Amino acid sequence: MKQRAQRVKTRHIILAVMCLMYFISYIDRVNIAVAGPLIRHEMGLTTVQLGLVFSAFAYPYAAMQIIGGCLSDKFGPKLVLTVLSLIWGAATLATGFAGSVTTLVVLRFMLGIGEGGAFPSATRAFTYWMPVRERGFAQGITHSFARLGGAVTPPLVLAVVVAGGWRDAFILLGVASLAWTVLYLFVFTNTPEQNRRITREETAEIGYRSGDCERAKRTPTPWRKLIRRMWLVTFVDFCYGWLLWVYLTWLPSYLKESRGFDLKHLALFTALPLLAGVVGDTLGGVVSDRIYKTTGRLRLARVAVLVVGMGGSLAFLLPMISVADPMTAVWLLTGSFFFLEITNPVLWTLPLDIAGKYAGTAGGMMNTGFGVAGMISPVAFGYLIEHTGSYNAPFMVSAGLLALGLVAALFIDTARTVEADEERERERGEGPAARGAFAFLDAAPAVRLERHSLRRPLRWWR
Repeated sequence: MKQRAQRVKTRHIILAVMCLMYFISYIDRVNIAVAGPLIRHEMGLTTVQLGLVFSAFAYPYAAMQIIGGCLSDKFGPKLVLTVLSLIWGAATLATGFAGSVTTLVVLRFMLGIGEGGAFPSATRAFTYWMPVRERGFAQGITHSFARLGGAVTPPLVLAVVVAGGWRDAFILLGVASLAWTVLYLFVFTNTPEQNRRITREETAEIGYRSGDCERAKRTPTPWRKLIRRMWLVTFVDFCYGWLLWVYLTWLPSYLKESRGFDLKHLALFTALPLLAGVVGDTLGGVVSDRIYKTTGRLRLARVAVLVVGMGGSLAFLLPMISVADPMTAVWLLTGSFFFLEITNPVLWTLPLDIAGKYAGTAGGMMNTGFGVAGMISPVAFGYLIEHTGSYNAPFMVSAGLLALGLVAALFIDTARTVEADEERERERGEGPAARGAFAFLDAAPAVRLERHSLRRPLRWWR
C-alpha cells in the first residue's frame, strides 16, 4: 500500500494544489468583467463608477507583490498564503451580497490585497519543493492554469448567471476559494522535512538541505542585493506585462470596433489567444527545463526561451497591425500571444534561480513590473486610440516595448545570484556582522550595474 501511494511524488501533489489555486484565483479576478453589465444595470451605476470598481483591484495588487513575497520569506508560504486566500475568498463571497458601489470598491480592493501577494508566495513555496531542473515546468503549468481560468470564466460565470443571477456566481466562487484554503492547509508544508508523506529518495531528488527554511527566516532581507540582481528582470516583466494587459482589457473592443466581428463570434475569437497562452505557458517551462537538462547551462535555458518568446511575439504582432483580413488578424494575434506566454514561466523561474531563499521577495519585485504595467497600459492604450482614432499607434507602442524587453533579456545573467554576492562578502569579511552599525546600508535602495555586465550581452549562451 505504501509503495502504491508513493508512485505519485509528494512535490507533484503540491504542484497540483498550486495549479488549482492559480485557476480559481484567476476566475475570481476576472469574473467582475463578465458580471459588470448586470451589476451596472441592477445598481444603476455610471460607466465611471463601474470603471472605479474595475480599477480598485489593480492598486493593492501591485503594492502587495513585494509585501506578500517578503512576508512569505519571513514567516513561510503556508501561513501567508493561507491568510491571503482567506482574504480573497471572503471578498469574493461577500461581493455576492454587495448593495452599493462603495461596498463593491472595498471588496475589490480586498481581493487585490489577497491575490496581490499570492503568486510571489507560491513562487516562494517552490523554493524548497521543486528541484532546479523542474522549476520551469512548475511555473509554466501553474500559469497555464491561470490562463485557462481566464479563458473559461465567460462561459462558466454566464452559465451560473443564467441559472441564478450574478450574485450566485460570486457566492459559489467564494466558497470554492475557501474550500481550496482548507485543501492547502492539509496538503502543503513549508519544507519536505515537515511532510510526513515524502521519502528520503524524493528529498534527495529535490536537493533540500535540512534547516534551510529556518535559517532563511532568521536572515535579514538583503534589499540592495535583490534590487541590483532583479531590476532588469522587473523591466523585462514590465514589457511583457504591457502587452498582456492589452490582451486582457482591449482585445474584445479591438475585434469588435477595428475588425468588425459581431457578438456571436466575439467570445470565440477572444478566447482563442487565451487558449494558445495555456499551451505557451506550459511549453515555455518544459523547453527551458529540457535545455538545462541537456546542456547544464542555466543562463542559456532561461535567456534563450525569453528571446524566442518575445521575438516570436513581435514577429506575429507587427504584420497583424497592417493586415487587412480580420481572420488573419485573429490568427496573428493568437500566434503573438502564444509566443508571449512562452516567456512567462521563465520570468517566474528567474527569482528562484537568482534569489534562492529570498525568492518570495524577488518574485514580488519582478511582478511589481507587471502590476505597474497593469496600471498604465490599459489607460495609455485607450488614450492613444482616442487621440489617433486608430488601434495602430497603441499596438506599435506595445511592439516597441516588446523589442526593448527582448534586448534587455539578453543581459540577464543567472550566474550573478544573491547567494553568490553573500558568499563573496563572507570571504572578504564584509557581511552584516563585519559592517556592524553600518549593516543597515544593505537595505538602501540602490541600482548599480555590475562591471562588464552590459559589455557582452550576446554571450547569453554561455
